[in-house]
Amino acid sequence: MDAFVQKFCEKYSLPITASLQLLAKMEKLHFRKGDFLVQEGERNSNFYIISKGIWRGHYLNDGVDVSVWFASEGEAIFSSWGYVENTASLVSIEAMCDSELYGISKAKLEVLYAGSVELANFGRRLFEQQFLGLESWMITGGSPRAKERYLTLLEENPELLQYVPLKHIASYLWITPQSLSRIRAELGRRKKDQ
Repeated sequence: MDAFVQKFCEKYSLPITASLQLLAKMEKLHFRKGDFLVQEGERNSNFYIISKGIWRGHYLNDGVDVSVWFASEGEAIFSSWGYVENTASLVSIEAMCDSELYGISKAKLEVLYAGSVELANFGRRLFEQQFLGLESWMITGGSPRAKERYLTLLEENPELLQYVPLKHIASYLWITPQSLSRIRAELGRRKKDQ
């Protein structure tokens, strides 16, 4: 079994058989670094699972690029606005490195949900995870907790530093790139002193 399938099953509490049933109905897609699934103002109601790579959700706020989330191998990504309402996305979804996804249209996914209690429950858990992630991002944002958020981000996704520019990580942490540099320098000094 592929590592991304294992991660996907664990993250969303989905039995392997249901996961393989879902993947069998999905199309394998390849993206290059800098490609977009959707950009602000566009529509995309499809659902994707990352089998390889790192993706970033972001938007522009008065010309400032703000990172909302990062996702990697074994995680689901989609435009909430496109999927739920079939409206234009308020977030751009961009590949941070060459990537591979499995994709399926919302219509085909809905058919799978209707035919499988396990997959329908997965859909519910997926949105629960989305809400928790968003709420966590909003509550823990800001510089007083930036160091803790940075350490948590590195613990959960250590590969981010390989593929994601520090300015995007800083915007996700709601701090300036200079503040992130200070945090990294402080952590580096602590590590060196130990």
